[in-house]
Amino acid sequence: MAIFSLLTQFRESANTFLSQFEPLTLVIAPILSLLIAGFLQSLISTVHENGLKSCLIASFMYLIKLVPGVKSYVDAEKQKVVDKMQAGNKSKRDNWRTELPATGFGSRVIEMMKEEKRKDAAWQGKCSGTVYIGGTEADDHFSLINEACSMFSHTNPLHLDVFQSVVHYEAEVVAMTAAMLGSKDKASGGQICGNMTSGGTESILLAVKSSRDYMRTKKGIKKPEMIIPVSAHSAYDKAAQYFNIKLWRVPVNNEYQADVKAIRRYINKNTILIVGSAPGFPHGIIDPIEELGKLAMSFGVCFHVDLCLGGFVLPFARKLGYPIPPFDFSVQGVTSISIDVHKYGLAPKGTSTVLYRNHEIRKHQFVAVTEWSGGLYVSPTIAGSRPGGLIAGAWAAMMSLGEEGYLENTRQIMDVSKKIQEGIKSIPELYVVGRPDMTIVAFASNVVDIFEVNDQMSSKGWHLNALQRPNSLHICLTLQHVSVADDFLKVLQDSVRTVKENPGPISGGLAPIYGAAGRMPDRGMVQELLVNFMDSSC
Repeated sequence: MAIFSLLTQFRESANTFLSQFEPLTLVIAPILSLLIAGFLQSLISTVHENGLKSCLIASFMYLIKLVPGVKSYVDAEKQKVVDKMQAGNKSKRDNWRTELPATGFGSRVIEMMKEEKRKDAAWQGKCSGTVYIGGTEADDHFSLINEACSMFSHTNPLHLDVFQSVVHYEAEVVAMTAAMLGSKDKASGGQICGNMTSGGTESILLAVKSSRDYMRTKKGIKKPEMIIPVSAHSAYDKAAQYFNIKLWRVPVNNEYQADVKAIRRYINKNTILIVGSAPGFPHGIIDPIEELGKLAMSFGVCFHVDLCLGGFVLPFARKLGYPIPPFDFSVQGVTSISIDVHKYGLAPKGTSTVLYRNHEIRKHQFVAVTEWSGGLYVSPTIAGSRPGGLIAGAWAAMMSLGEEGYLENTRQIMDVSKKIQEGIKSIPELYVVGRPDMTIVAFASNVVDIFEVNDQMSSKGWHLNALQRPNSLHICLTLQHVSVADDFLKVLQDSVRTVKENPGPISGGLAPIYGAAGRMPDRGMVQELLVNFMDSSC
């Protein structure tokens, strides 16, 4: 805090100095004083938000780039990294179409698509998360949801007077999901409501937008802020940018959970929302939802729980006897929840649900337009037109599986999760990060470069998620992994042994890029690399 005190003292000294000049400074001094005060206030805020070290590094890099030739050199080096990240992709794009064919291909496009599909990675059982449907009945389930989607592919719930069927399905998906998450509990108040969305990110965006507008109505907050643990999903960063909300990321505790005391220190008169995850994406660990709920209630702010991953596992794991802490609307203080149906709900991709404790909050999600020449318009979600086929597919998935089906699926994936955890612990060079509560297992190493291990796994067809702070990997276990757990552990052990005996990145691997990003002190430069990579990929 010394830096803040020093800057404040400087501002006061400047004001004193300017006040000594007469009479010219009677006009100039107040202007200069305001400019200096504004600059210092902005500087103090920036340092407080990003940390002194990050600000000094960013300022140093900015000054260095002013030196003739340095900026062009830095840009050229960044492009080299982007080119390496894009290795192999540019040549593939050379034959991609850039305009419509003069004559349509008719039904032959199906054969063309089948040929293109063969180029996809062999994802069956070897991807972290990604595809959640698996097991002996996978083909039947795929056929069922595909038929349901096809049957309603022409529908659009925006026209609720025309396509009453999918409006009905959406209402039932929301109601069934809410029932899983405490809508029948007396503590919930019995008003749980919501809508289906395109995925977890849209569900989170809507919850943040609704919380912002609700708190503006309730408390008159015009400069909204939200507080999240560093383990919370990056969708909150999107929401902060889209909706002009200041975002505070707070370090987690030693158990990789949201630090309630640390979050409390960031709450102020502009706070609209705090966030918890059940579980967090990086390490599969449930935040202390009850404590966060009490905190939210004590300050009268909204509290969103991210159940995108855990929503279709935790309720059933609890029924199976697992010690799952409270995480849903039964917890007082929880105002909204996001839960993906297209993950462990085994619905088609592009289906999620956002739920609210009551209609008073959800009403702020809607956009109603009264002065458009096209007529009166109201839309519940970010999208206007929505694919009714996906809603029908989600309803079909939930109805076909039922509680019994989800209980059996949960039993299998929780069992394989325990097996993978024990297998990783048996590899001396590795350790499990934290204590996973669910079906995500993160692991790291103090002996070998974990990103080189990842490259070895990738070369053998396994696609895991690379994490940072700490550098680690995780596997999100699904029904796909039930039959291949032993193979995964063997390949992992072999990969660790290979890296230990032959340290150094393999040709074409991403370990050098991940390593460089982790060591790069200027996070703004890392951000530029990611943006440049995405810009050249689209």
